Amino acid sequence: MANFRVSGTGCALGDFVYNHIDFSSSTFKKYQSKQAGDGGLEAGKLVFTQELERFSGKNFQEILLEISGDRIYDAFNIGGPAIVGLINTAQLLQNTDIEVCFYGARSNDERGKAISRLIKDLPLNLENYRVLDGETPYTDVLSDPNFANGKGERTFVNNIACAAEFDENYLDENFWNSDIIVFGATAIVPKLHNNLSNLLLKAKSNGSLTVVHTVYDFINEKQHPEKPWPLGNTLESLALIDLLVMDYEESLRISGCSDIISTQEFFIQNGCNAFLITHGAQPTYVYSSGKLFQPIDTTLPVCEWINDDFAHNPHLKGDTTGCGDNFVGGVVANIVSQLESIATNFSLIDATILGTVCGGFACYYVGGTFFEKYSGEKSEKVNEMLEKYKLTNKK
Repeated sequence: MANFRVSGTGCALGDFVYNHIDFSSSTFKKYQSKQAGDGGLEAGKLVFTQELERFSGKNFQEILLEISGDRIYDAFNIGGPAIVGLINTAQLLQNTDIEVCFYGARSNDERGKAISRLIKDLPLNLENYRVLDGETPYTDVLSDPNFANGKGERTFVNNIACAAEFDENYLDENFWNSDIIVFGATAIVPKLHNNLSNLLLKAKSNGSLTVVHTVYDFINEKQHPEKPWPLGNTLESLALIDLLVMDYEESLRISGCSDIISTQEFFIQNGCNAFLITHGAQPTYVYSSGKLFQPIDTTLPVCEWINDDFAHNPHLKGDTTGCGDNFVGGVVANIVSQLESIATNFSLIDATILGTVCGGFACYYVGGTFFEKYSGEKSEKVNEMLEKYKLTNKK
């Protein structure tokens, strides 16, 4: 039996990845968003299939054929920030007495069966990856590796499907008794997201360390574009979150602020214990009040050598799908290692560095999940990059 358990819930789906989509093309721009929440495509953001169809007046398959050039997807992968992040955590911590568990929803349709084939050899406990009626959630991922001067970006066309029915009733006592509980991208699992404050309260009441990582909240952007995106009841939730992980856009929309300085101040003043704000290829904002992690307020660079690596070795370049998800998985894995080895004074810097390297490593393959050829392969490769990161950023 595991001595330490990490359990997470939230978004999990099948990713159909279309690489080498040109976001600057007239075809893509034809379906591009004109204003917030209108249902159009936007680099780095998520839209629901039905909303894109309403925006364009076309069936999505017609749009996809047009944008992709009538070709098949480049990769089918396990997607969704919650499950992809936890897969990374489990891969980094395998062959230990630490158990990593995922709770989520899929169906028994062809997509669900394809996911089942992919996940069968992963070191993640998937006993509670429930099979529900309806369709398996899936996303068509349009990826432009040349966007932003070669740094790359994606846009996501999502179908919530049976995840719309997943709620806290599927979370058992083992979940609530976990040492760390992770809520990932719950904005795409609406019944969890709307009740997030109560779920966090229950987790903290049981003594769990809580991690929340966010996703583009198209539902609230569509319904109330003038209002901040809620995290359940945001002001109640913030004090119950030990670590909040967001990207730049998400942090602005959750805070309701228009600049990063005001955004950070919002989270600090409203009791957020620690947060990380990623910003693509820009440095990550790192803050801790000192309650759980050592107090810190700084930024950390990404793996800046990667663009040069791809320029000299273009065959190595994958895409940026799953970079943020793997970032979170690395952060959680490092926190687990610290909790196992020391009692207090945890380093959010160390956790963020491992997360950064995991996000960088995800650029070397297509799709969010890395499938190992042998047990421990990912950990080996990530540790090699970790040493390079430390040498590159040595002061």
